[in-house]
Amino acid sequence: MAPSVVDAPSPPVGLYVHFPFCVSICPYCDFVVLAGSDTLGPRNRIASYVDAVLTELDLRADVVDERFGRPGRTAGRRAPLASLYLGGGTPSLLAPDDLAGIVERVRRRFGLADGAEVTVEANPGPDERGDVFLQRDAGISRISFGAQSFNAAELGQLGRRHSPGDVADAVDAARAAGIGSINIDLLYDVPGQSLASWTDSLERAIALGPDHVSLYALVLDDPDAEGLTGPSGDHLPTSAGARRWRERARVAQDDDRAAAMYHFAVHRLTEAGFHGYELSNWARPGHESRHNLAYWERRPVEAVGPGAHAFDGLDRRWTAARLDGYIAALRPADHAVPPSLPPGGVEPRLDPTAAAAEALILGLRLEAGVPLLAFLEPPFDETLAWADAAGLVEQTTDGRVRFTTNGRLLSNEVFARLI
Repeated sequence: MAPSVVDAPSPPVGLYVHFPFCVSICPYCDFVVLAGSDTLGPRNRIASYVDAVLTELDLRADVVDERFGRPGRTAGRRAPLASLYLGGGTPSLLAPDDLAGIVERVRRRFGLADGAEVTVEANPGPDERGDVFLQRDAGISRISFGAQSFNAAELGQLGRRHSPGDVADAVDAARAAGIGSINIDLLYDVPGQSLASWTDSLERAIALGPDHVSLYALVLDDPDAEGLTGPSGDHLPTSAGARRWRERARVAQDDDRAAAMYHFAVHRLTEAGFHGYELSNWARPGHESRHNLAYWERRPVEAVGPGAHAFDGLDRRWTAARLDGYIAALRPADHAVPPSLPPGGVEPRLDPTAAAAEALILGLRLEAGVPLLAFLEPPFDETLAWADAAGLVEQTTDGRVRFTTNGRLLSNEVFARLI
């Protein structure tokens, strides 16, 4: 019995808004980000982006309304969103009125459930994290701080602008504002990083009392070589400086050291009361990221902004990364021309076997794993036998299959066999 996958589209349970601006661009970052005069100064493009994203929200909502009905809490209405996530970039740079306007437009057009999770990503530096009290007033209930490290030398290596002390200040301010859930992001396998500096960063993060911790191995991809940076691609071209930085950084990475860092984190976070509910994410009870769980559970999520990806339960869509084309479509210079949805593309629809494999891959990312029955028929049974013999998976007493800690480290090998 293959994993059950939907064979028809369904309304979104969450919505992602991409904010493509930063004060500076970190050399390892592959997200759709602009900096310099696009972000700061009298010619910055944030106001044009905000106008465009509000228009896109309306146009996307029109499509969802036509397909699934208007949002509401009465019979015959589609359910309001359970989550809204503003990512970037550095969306904490948004002016309070602009942030509130985006949240309110989402609430009016898509609906937000009572107690919906509304997340904003923030850099911890005092000139980038924004006014957390006004963010709270705008409806933000969760903040994700991009700390990345508590080691000043590593932060400099990564191109980060904040200091280790800024992270503590940012968390304290969010607590004082009454933000209900706080996440801290950390990177490991960073050039120049030792096991000792990694354990120190993790201990300092735990000491701040966050509700959620995300740990990511530094991945140095090449979107240009992967063909993702063309005019309709979902990535921007990599700068020559960033490419040189990545070439040097790859040489300084070490798989065995990264594995040791991950093993330490698994045990230390468990000891500190966090639940490792996903390969890279740990939470205190009740603070799992509802928005990200929708992706891993293969549920539909709408998305707006340059480079954003959406899924309706059947098809995946992306918006082209280039801001010029995005704004031109949504805010045409000729006011006689109506706004239109921005350029982008749709991924080829998966056949049933490929969709089942994708559901297995996403489900195995979660600590709960997937039903054993999903693995017992070809072509997935051979992968289960291999992974079990290698000690990468284990069976639970309630008839599920999940990764062991070693399996988490070698998850990509399992996923490659499932594709």
